Amino acid sequence: MSQAQALRFKRPLIKLSGEALMGGASYGIDAAALQRFAGEIVGCQRLGAEVGVVVGGGNIYRGLAGAARGMDRVAGDHMGMLATVMNALALAHAVRAEGASARVYSGLSMPAVCRPFQRDDAAADMASGACVIFAGGTGNPYFTTDTAAALRAAEMGCDGLLKATSVDGVYSADPKTDPSATRYDAVSYAEVLNRNLRVMDAAAIAIARDNRIPVLIFSLLQAGAIPGALTGATRATLIDGA
Repeated sequence: MSQAQALRFKRPLIKLSGEALMGGASYGIDAAALQRFAGEIVGCQRLGAEVGVVVGGGNIYRGLAGAARGMDRVAGDHMGMLATVMNALALAHAVRAEGASARVYSGLSMPAVCRPFQRDDAAADMASGACVIFAGGTGNPYFTTDTAAALRAAEMGCDGLLKATSVDGVYSADPKTDPSATRYDAVSYAEVLNRNLRVMDAAAIAIARDNRIPVLIFSLLQAGAIPGALTGATRATLIDGA
């Protein structure tokens, strides 16, 4: 069996939060964290996967938090989209430094710095072996980068959506605040929605469900977590139709 055949998903879409790029810092991009994630993403490619990435912007600006402080929600969400573009450009540079090809597409048009999202071009880049990084969310306010990840996964024909988090799967409650929370190895889309398990927003789960895209929730805290999620070595919870 080849390495590519051994993978859980051959064309995964990886959702990487902006907060993950902070490493141990309180703001911005930590160089060591950026290098680590780029290396793990390239490691997935070297296992035979065609990789897409959606990156968040919470390490720089979060529109919903801005709205809670009185910022206009639409303006705040646009600022958050700009933050994702900054992170995507940094991640693309780090991927190239690892010796791989990377392309950045943005749902928010800014052709001077990256390509406007175009499905066929992005799909061709993924098929050619480039790491395709999707920035700018969906290009619209009121939608999270989780929803953008599910949408891009559907558009790119991805066979799995990998959401990297700070916990090792889906729990009945937040395990950081409730030590009695139950962890699930597998859970259905319907259970996530009906029980409001809050691992991704409802729109993202609905898109994954309607397009039959399994979602894998895993922790980034251990080195090698991203390629491990593809090979089954990383502890994770699978969300699917079962």
